[in-house]
Amino acid sequence: MASLVVRNLDQGIVDALKQRAAQHGRSTEAEHRALLEDLLLKPKRKSFVQALAAMPNVGLDEDFERVEAEADSNDVFT
Repeated sequence: MASLVVRNLDQGIVDALKQRAAQHGRSTEAEHRALLEDLLLKPKRKSFVQALAAMPNVGLDEDFERVEAEADSNDVFT
């Protein structure tokens, strides 16, 4: 497995990493590995707005209009 050395970090970043590691109950090195893995290897989720924007524009609004039907309240599947 490869090693990575990160030099010239701001002390605030180091302190934040140590604090985050303590919150997760792991070493600073393990926290650093987890952060790199999450950022670089795990797929990113789309926001709701991005998901809506990605939907194709199909049909007209009228095609999706809800039609209210008179039905017996006991017969919910027809």
